[in-house]
Amino acid sequence: METFNIFKDLALIIFAAEFFGLLAKKCKAPQVVGQIIAGLLIGPAVFGLVGSSEFLNEMAEIGVVLLMFSAGLETDLKELIRTGPLALLVACVGVFVPLLGGFVLFSLLMYGGFPETGSQEFFKALFIGSIMTATSVTITVQTLRELGKLKGKIGTLILSAAIIDDVIGIIVLTFVISLSGGENASGGSIGKVLIQILLFFVVTIGAGILVYKLFKLLNKRYPHRRRLPIFGLAFAMILSFCAEEFFGIADITGAYAAGIILSSLKDSDYVAQKMDISSYMIFGPIFFVNIGLKTNFSEMTSELVLFSVLFVIVSLITKIIGCGAVAKLAKNSWKDSLKVGVGMMTRGEVALIVASKGLSAGLMEQKYFVAVILLIICSSIATPIILKLLYRGEDNDAPANENQTQEPAQAQA
Repeated sequence: METFNIFKDLALIIFAAEFFGLLAKKCKAPQVVGQIIAGLLIGPAVFGLVGSSEFLNEMAEIGVVLLMFSAGLETDLKELIRTGPLALLVACVGVFVPLLGGFVLFSLLMYGGFPETGSQEFFKALFIGSIMTATSVTITVQTLRELGKLKGKIGTLILSAAIIDDVIGIIVLTFVISLSGGENASGGSIGKVLIQILLFFVVTIGAGILVYKLFKLLNKRYPHRRRLPIFGLAFAMILSFCAEEFFGIADITGAYAAGIILSSLKDSDYVAQKMDISSYMIFGPIFFVNIGLKTNFSEMTSELVLFSVLFVIVSLITKIIGCGAVAKLAKNSWKDSLKVGVGMMTRGEVALIVASKGLSAGLMEQKYFVAVILLIICSSIATPIILKLLYRGEDNDAPANENQTQEPAQAQA
């Protein structure tokens, strides 16, 4: 009888995720916000209709892999290679400053000082910082499109920096988890971890060139056929497995790398579209709703409330300072520099994915998910409002068109 209960749970999860996702969309917020709220409502935190289980956790893990594979597929590799040093610098500083800010905040607030280097407390504080590094520009892109500024100098800079930001963020996550010995990682010295990561990328690039050529031939012989996304999914799964099993780094790194390898295929959009069906209908909603299911407000204390509020403030300010300062050093105006910083401060799917990986690696406690959820909601609401104020009174660079084809970079988490 217990086996059949999973169908009831899945029905509730899928229905609630879609209903509240659409409601969030109507309120001009990301659908993931609605899906997380759905999990809070139907989970133990409120009504207790559905509880988190090992089965749902495993389904959610598949959802994470699919999300990161899709993110890789939608990465414009040529733009990533072609992008200028300014976008690279904006991304690097935009990762470093929040990483440092999160580390300092968690260390001082939770430990009353900086923990010993290499201790578990040190890696927990470092991991909180790594959550802050994630950028999701989906809301920013939609706002810039409505304002007719998507193709402008600042819009292009934000998009380019966001792509690189994603890659650096995944590397930071991989480094922290591997060095701490979390999940399947063996841990060890910095040198050992760097060698593991370097070996993974060397092997992935080498094998990726061969795999890309095989897929290119398959794409040429069987264009727009379902066998292409099926084999692509199998490739993502095997690379995710190899990342964990042989290199001791996060499976999502392998999934993301698989997506980037296949992103230059002629039918990469077709592959991404087919992946989106499974991800959008079942695995994605389960992942985001499961975040809500795991959240328990009974553990909320005055200390945790204070941490959550400061976590949001530090996350937003460090992105603005880090990215905006680089833009200003590049001789942009103060106003344009602020636009870059604000445009990079939104957080979304990647922040949740990073947080969930930290949970499974023992680097973060479940109670801190409240802070991550609050960050996503606040940044998603604040970013479009502030950007519209900053662009008020300026002429459009290009006509705003909601039906305009979406750039690949827009879908980045």
